[in-house]
Amino acid sequence: MHVRRCYIDLPAGQVHIRRAGTVATGQKPPLLCLHMSPASGLVYERLLAEMGHDRLTIAPDTPGFGNSDALPEFPEIADYARTMWDTVDALGLAGPIDLLGYHTGSLTIVEMARQAPARVRRLILVSAPLYTPDELAALRALYRPGPIFTQDGARLLELWRWFCIFFRVGTVNTVEDAARIFYERLSGRERHWWGHRAAFNYQLAPALAALDHRVAVLNPDDDLALNTRRAATLLSNGEVLELPDYTHGFLDTHTAAVATLLRSLLD
Repeated sequence: MHVRRCYIDLPAGQVHIRRAGTVATGQKPPLLCLHMSPASGLVYERLLAEMGHDRLTIAPDTPGFGNSDALPEFPEIADYARTMWDTVDALGLAGPIDLLGYHTGSLTIVEMARQAPARVRRLILVSAPLYTPDELAALRALYRPGPIFTQDGARLLELWRWFCIFFRVGTVNTVEDAARIFYERLSGRERHWWGHRAAFNYQLAPALAALDHRVAVLNPDDDLALNTRRAATLLSNGEVLELPDYTHGFLDTHTAAVATLLRSLLD
């Protein structure tokens, strides 16, 4: 299935999206896919091609990342969620839709469902992290503000070396796999930390516990696996699914299998 790219004009600026498939009689509800921060909808591109065979599947770039215009500083998860609803409206999508989120995107789709519960059918979260105060402090220090690009290139090299470990280069993913995603992570430029700031400010536990929707939380073997297991007790209509054979990059390395899993959860 061919993946197309376009821009959506909103009052807050342009949102860049990738899309595959159509909305047609007898097809499944549209699926909106939100990426982690910092990154872009590129992380879903191969999955869109698979899921687009039987439903419209859309992956926007979060405002301020990829090729989407930024929101005024400093946006919270609620601001990102409202912008995504504006995107859905601009696309003319009527009726309940399904939502898929990855890390920061998971928080955003939970907030979307909180803002407009009747407009959401089912949610799939790749990770639903709940943090202790000490964990939050450590994460704020790791994803700190500050320039990426300096004359000596030290911060850029530091981030690349860290990402190679984070992305398990040499064991699961190749350098080329990592570079493809790392490039998109740089798209936030001086705003690279805005998404993390919003994520660390968001109160996920009460929002998740209040949802009546069917919620599936996918828990791959990544940096948020332990934090995500804590979400199991908050789900009134869902479960945490352990995926120990998957880690960062699994949407690309196991695309067909992931599409099969998503269909089993959504259909």
